[in-house]
Amino acid sequence: MAWHHTPAVALPSSEPPDDPPFTEGPQSAVAVAYPETWLYRLKNRLLGPPMVSEQLTHVRLSNPVAIGVIAPDMISSSAYGTEQMLLIMVPIIGVAAFSMVLPITFAILAVMIFVMSSYLQVIGVYTRIGGSYVVARDNFGPKIAQIAAVALLIDYTVTVAVQTSAGTAALTSAYPALVPYTVAITVAVTVLMLYANLRGIREAGAVFAIPTYFYIGALGLVVVTGLVKEALGLLHPHALPSAAALGYTPGHQTGLLMGLGVFYCLKAFANGGVSLTGMEAVSDGISSFRRPEARNGRIALVTMCALLGFLVLGTSLLAHWTHAVPYEAGTPTVVSQEVRYVLGSSWFGNSLFYVVQIATVLILFTGGNTSFNGFPYLASFVAGDSFLPRQLTKRGHRLAFSNGIFVLAVVAILLIVAFNARLNALVGLYAIGVFTGFTFAGFGMTKHNLRHREGRWKLGVVVNGFCGALSIIVVGILLVTKFTEGAWIVAVVGPPMYFGLLRLHRQYVAEEDQLETGAAAATEAPVLQRHVVVVFVDQLDMASARAIQYARTLRPDELRVVHFNIDTAATEQLKEEWSRLGLARLPLDLVECRDRRVERAALEYVADITADGQTECTVLLPRRAFDSRLERLLHDRTADRIADAVGDVDHVSATIVPFNLSTRPRHRAHVEAARAETARKKPLSSAEVDRLLARRATGTIPISDVTWRQRARVAGRIRSLRVQTAKGTANLECEITDDTGKLLLVFQGRPKIPGIDAGARLIVEGMVGSWRRHLA
Repeated sequence: MAWHHTPAVALPSSEPPDDPPFTEGPQSAVAVAYPETWLYRLKNRLLGPPMVSEQLTHVRLSNPVAIGVIAPDMISSSAYGTEQMLLIMVPIIGVAAFSMVLPITFAILAVMIFVMSSYLQVIGVYTRIGGSYVVARDNFGPKIAQIAAVALLIDYTVTVAVQTSAGTAALTSAYPALVPYTVAITVAVTVLMLYANLRGIREAGAVFAIPTYFYIGALGLVVVTGLVKEALGLLHPHALPSAAALGYTPGHQTGLLMGLGVFYCLKAFANGGVSLTGMEAVSDGISSFRRPEARNGRIALVTMCALLGFLVLGTSLLAHWTHAVPYEAGTPTVVSQEVRYVLGSSWFGNSLFYVVQIATVLILFTGGNTSFNGFPYLASFVAGDSFLPRQLTKRGHRLAFSNGIFVLAVVAILLIVAFNARLNALVGLYAIGVFTGFTFAGFGMTKHNLRHREGRWKLGVVVNGFCGALSIIVVGILLVTKFTEGAWIVAVVGPPMYFGLLRLHRQYVAEEDQLETGAAAATEAPVLQRHVVVVFVDQLDMASARAIQYARTLRPDELRVVHFNIDTAATEQLKEEWSRLGLARLPLDLVECRDRRVERAALEYVADITADGQTECTVLLPRRAFDSRLERLLHDRTADRIADAVGDVDHVSATIVPFNLSTRPRHRAHVEAARAETARKKPLSSAEVDRLLARRATGTIPISDVTWRQRARVAGRIRSLRVQTAKGTANLECEITDDTGKLLLVFQGRPKIPGIDAGARLIVEGMVGSWRRHLA
């Protein structure tokens, strides 16, 4: 961030006289050095130091890098798309499946072309942020858009489980000894992704493009080599393994004549539809492209679709020529068999085999990681529209959407464990969300064209309408053909999720209406004539004493200390201690509570105080705070319950006054030692970084060195600012700090100045005076 030079503004004579400040020098930025909690220190050690908001940069990518970063989820599906088609057909029609795989592949690629055409227009219209959710929200409204949100959130979750399971299958195909550890490996990879993303992995970076191009080059080499060998007559079909090895019995060529041929063809098509997952990645990340975003995004999408079509068609052709067959266990994979058949078993072929498998593993795991970028961002958008909990909009320790990342990882791990990391079982859950998104993108852009009628809008209506219709047909096919294999989970979970989002939205809207109604009038309402402060105590100790001390600082018209008589012996003991300690000058009210309902008694007591309509009542509740969970379990939460009860009375405000109590002397000694160590050796903070940067500005001095009525030139960061109205004039007051202290800046008559914001770095020069008894 740049440093701004700001001259000091002289205070006019109409303001209060320039009285000396409370202290001769500026106040310290941090009064007492307190140690961080052990949990925060552990977080720092595991995740690294916290990142400040200024480090949230946005990187623009060139097309080659953008394709490599965005494409893994889309390109990696070529590693298992053909296998999923064959897995349906081989048990039904045996070797005839290798002839049917090509027509089904062409049908899938035809769908890809129509979806691509639709998203080309999405990219042209939504150049800042796109995706099915945004298209649906802008064209159908936020409530209908939640259908797309539910489908995409489910899809992102399943993507992690599918991609990591497929990556593990590729790994165990190269190293069969790892097969017994399939679930453990898949879960470990997901946990590693969770950890890496919590540390703040950036989606933008050339390093994430390496696995994509590595895989395209490796598998592309295999496809080209296979094409050459087939042209030379060097490839031949291999015999199918035994039923025991496959895990199922291959069917016969007459299988499609048994009355269910169309059904199984559609089922194979549905399985192969997973090859189109990830196609909306470009529209989701369109803002990452260099300008002009629309043109570069369209080039990237066409390039990615061409690469995907080449790899999917290539693997299907190799399967057609070599009869690489899928196994029920998922390993060895069809692609690994094709590599063996094409490259042979020589030392060179074996070497390339492991290279291809490593490339496949890397892109599949990288493809799973893309969901850790997409899911949290989508969840933050939906939460920003008040359809998901607001916690999902908060960035965490390393500027990542930590809550969304945690939710995604936990649900994905549950799916992996529930389905034993078997890709064949997880595919039943897959692609429904993707094609639901395609449906909303197609129909949404159709409505956009009908409404705006710009350019070749009629062609847009035809293309997008056909894409939407085709996609919804595919969704129907997926639900029917894959219902018993896992699609029922999506059908059962989806509707409750959708209505749950709508219910949550209604709750947020109701809360906002309740909070906003009359807010302006309440802030301007006249102050009531009397202010009574009530301190509820159950015994005389340090917690109660601290609350009474705080009550005196409020300078009320009347201060009351109240004890509810539940236990007569305890009440008498409190009266004796009150008199013995000389507190008689402060009356102690003893209130009868025969039914021991303290919350009700407190409510009736404060209601009686405010019954005249001219009294404001503040209730102070001492609360003992403990270090450990076990210590907290040994004590009740009466103060919280009383606060909730009295909060229902108008003009009554409840304040809990905590007193931190440690029952372990050794712990207290540790805290004091840690505090001393923190004071002696503080870690490098953002304020200290500002101080180091300020040294580059010649002539600046530390804030601690400024003197009243002396000219000074200082540098620091605006820690806080406010607009204070005095005598009808709005003044902008800022607190500027460095690592030595803080100083007040006052801009009279100017409520807003460009560049003067919280967090801005300033160089300020002028005469030091005082403002409300503070150096300014």
